[in-house]
Amino acid sequence: MTTYTIKQVSQMFGLPASTLRYYEEIGLLPAVEKTKANQRIYTEEHIGRLGAIRCFKETGMSMAKLLEFFTYEEEEQEHIEEILALLKEQDRHVAEQIEKLQSARKQINRKLRYYSDIKASMDSGSAYPFWGDY
Repeated sequence: MTTYTIKQVSQMFGLPASTLRYYEEIGLLPAVEKTKANQRIYTEEHIGRLGAIRCFKETGMSMAKLLEFFTYEEEEQEHIEEILALLKEQDRHVAEQIEKLQSARKQINRKLRYYSDIKASMDSGSAYPFWGDY
């Protein structure tokens, strides 16, 4: 069985060791064993859990929802409806984020075209473009 130190896991996920200890404290990373020297030992299961945590956090899932999800996951047969509802809700949230980002990207690209044309006008000595044309 492959195991990892807190330093290795910290580097792997770009998280401070204090965050890993916090995740353990609140129950997001359960069953972290320790050596006789009191050093944490992380397993592939922890690595998988941290990958899921990172994924969910990147989509804006709150710590409360993360805890709720992993609590449900421990007894998935009893909580399958709750798991599905939570994941569907998060999917809707991600879809909304994507829509907002796509709209913002359109605006940025519009400005990019406009200012690229201004630069071209400056370089050629021609008339500046009119913003209303974009």
